[in-house]
Amino acid sequence: MSEAVRPSRGSNRCFVCGPDNAQGLRVPFRMEGDRCLGRFTPAEHHNSFEGITHGGIVFSLLDDAMGNWLFLQGERGVTAKCEIRYRQPLPVGTQVEAACGLRQRKGRLVMLEARLTRVDDGSLVAEAEASFMVEAAPPARAPGA
Repeated sequence: MSEAVRPSRGSNRCFVCGPDNAQGLRVPFRMEGDRCLGRFTPAEHHNSFEGITHGGIVFSLLDDAMGNWLFLQGERGVTAKCEIRYRQPLPVGTQVEAACGLRQRKGRLVMLEARLTRVDDGSLVAEAEASFMVEAAPPARAPGA
């Protein structure tokens, strides 16, 4: 069963997923099993040229799917490195789904992969692999401290 999770107050203004960002994309991400998923339909103001969605919007969707993979599991991290491969142009008005999963974890370094697919035909728009540096856990307090 999927469950949408409202971001914490500190992320409500996020450009991609923040519900309180009037200029943002407002993508509601959720976890389904071990995957983070979110759907978005680009509007005319996300246009790059001739009805094609700007590549920066596509990148932002993938990056935020990966960031939310951490966030929705109670962790916070930042993108350390990201590589994207664009597979086809995304026409404005075409709904897509971003899906992210874990590739590998080494201590605080988490390697994730994400794919952006068209909802109408399932074709791949873009894919990305990224490394995220997760915030260190606060030091444990000694009993009685």
